[in-house]
Amino acid sequence: MRDFGADDPVRGQAVAPERGGRPRYQAVPEPAPGSRPAAAPSAVSTAAPGPRAATAPVPASSPRDDPGTGHETVLCSSDPDLLASAGSFAAEGLALGEPVLLACAPERADLLRSRLATPAPGLLDLPLDPRPAEALLVLRRKVDELLRGGAERVRVVGGAPSPRAGASWDWWARFELAVTEVFADAPVRVLCPYDLRVTPDRVVTDVLRAHPGLLRPDGERVPNPGHAPGAVVAGDPPHPLEAAPPLVDALDPTPAEARRAVERATAATALTEDEHDDVVYAASEAVTNGLSHGRAPVRLRVWADRERVLVVVTDRGQGPPNRLVGIVPTEGSSTAGLGLWLTHRTCRDVALTWAPDGFTVRVLVGAPSPPREP
Repeated sequence: MRDFGADDPVRGQAVAPERGGRPRYQAVPEPAPGSRPAAAPSAVSTAAPGPRAATAPVPASSPRDDPGTGHETVLCSSDPDLLASAGSFAAEGLALGEPVLLACAPERADLLRSRLATPAPGLLDLPLDPRPAEALLVLRRKVDELLRGGAERVRVVGGAPSPRAGASWDWWARFELAVTEVFADAPVRVLCPYDLRVTPDRVVTDVLRAHPGLLRPDGERVPNPGHAPGAVVAGDPPHPLEAAPPLVDALDPTPAEARRAVERATAATALTEDEHDDVVYAASEAVTNGLSHGRAPVRLRVWADRERVLVVVTDRGQGPPNRLVGIVPTEGSSTAGLGLWLTHRTCRDVALTWAPDGFTVRVLVGAPSPPREP
């Protein structure tokens, strides 16, 4: 299991019970000198040159004076829609002297930069880590850094990668839900554009559930009647590996038996040492949680091909009441919740499914999966 360093926010601090608890917004320390940093890129300023464009006028009722966060989405059907909404959102922030973080796909960031005046010293790139828990941690650190540096408010243009590009949607949906809560008391305004041309309907439904506000392409801000923060996300279709019989199918294994079973299943794969350790740890933690907090039977299944391993653990319980477990560090206990938090930070894909007949954890490690049809 990889080491994230002693300064990690889940080490030496309180986290919520694995089956409950509330995430918190807090200043997240940067890695201490000599410690191994978290596996996520740092934000860098780009302010790339581009064609000059007029900045958006500052409205009379500026959101600058609004308390707390504004977490909004805008649903676009064309590049002009994106430029008219997200581009104006970013330009307005720069005109107010607010740093603007482009925490989105590189092609979207390039398109938005073409809308903005140059030079734009407050325009910053924030590379989007493919793991949402890590992406959220990096975002929090950068926001804290800017606020400590004197910024009164920070703007973020975000949004998850498209599932059609191979990104898993389940945990990105929970990431979107987490943004609202994690930054509830921070002077941050986050806009998440989604392109209706490439976003499946099930994802659009989850996007609307996750965002308290809507931004129309013409720039008008309106409340979102579809906001439902406690909703269960639609999740992803089954992974293609699940079409074949599992290599392991065990009922009520002990954590030690789960570790040995996964080690055998990964023996012929091309996983790295870190990936091997990560999936063994994840399986052990998921089985431990099912036995400790769920309801028997706890079923462990494992699939593998040469490049990836999929572990699925199901129990008959209701699952954690906190839908954000694993995506954010939480408070209330010194140990519970740590396993899922670390699993979310290390594995390529983690899906949690709440269903009437039980709770399921799916963990994928190894090479990226091919895009799945929505």
